[in-house]
Amino acid sequence: MSVLSNERPIGFIDSGVGGLTVVKEAMRQLPNEEILYLGDTARCPYGPRPAEQVIEFTWQMTRFLLKKNIKMLVIACNTATAVALDEIKKNVDIPVIGVIQPGSRAALKASETGRVGIIGTIGTVKSGSYRHELQEKAPDTYVSSLACPKFVPIVESNQFSSSVAKKIVSQTLAPLKKEKLDTLILGCTHYPLLRPIIQNVIGQQVTLIDSGAETVNDVSTLLDYFNLNNYEQSEIKARTFYTTGSPKMFKDIAGEWLNITNLNVSHIDLGGE
Repeated sequence: MSVLSNERPIGFIDSGVGGLTVVKEAMRQLPNEEILYLGDTARCPYGPRPAEQVIEFTWQMTRFLLKKNIKMLVIACNTATAVALDEIKKNVDIPVIGVIQPGSRAALKASETGRVGIIGTIGTVKSGSYRHELQEKAPDTYVSSLACPKFVPIVESNQFSSSVAKKIVSQTLAPLKKEKLDTLILGCTHYPLLRPIIQNVIGQQVTLIDSGAETVNDVSTLLDYFNLNNYEQSEIKARTFYTTGSPKMFKDIAGEWLNITNLNVSHIDLGGE
């Protein structure tokens, strides 16, 4: 491939701001890469929506970024990965990666007792994708899944450090505390923003797995495999963000999480509900 093609950006898509947790890790691990991010905040959360609708929304985001000439697509959303990854992989001609396989691998590596928990959206938990991945690789793994539908709205409304967040997380995770887990997968890319609270509630003895951060390791491997690394040295790499919702709210959360001022955030429309 030409050098020019290697300088194309990596595209990241998510139902909202959650995928920024993946972008943060990408900026740390892959500082030479340009990033295009699209968060469908106007239609977030995806978790309670029917699978067919999530697939359609994921395609809308994918088509938008393909027009921007991305060299790789990261589906930085567990719900979208669970229902749309395979279809999109088969129908586009660039590498596509989701967040479930890397998170499952990391959990199995971390667990010493084989008792693994998964927290995610209703859609992700209902799909059984994590359970399938875990038990396919290690059939004896005990898996406990819990849908946490209130978590994404907390993050999207920028309340992830609030007392309300602490109360909701504590109430929601109560059933998992009885499961004697040693590893818990944060099966939604929004959840790392709640990580300190989740860790405090579930206990320090439980290892938390950030699927999004683990995914960036796979992105790095794929860049090497397809010879797509950007070796062009420059002071500042382009980080461009699109949202279907409020650019101001997106900028507030993204700026704080990524520790970047003057974020380049644009509003776009992808279609109706």
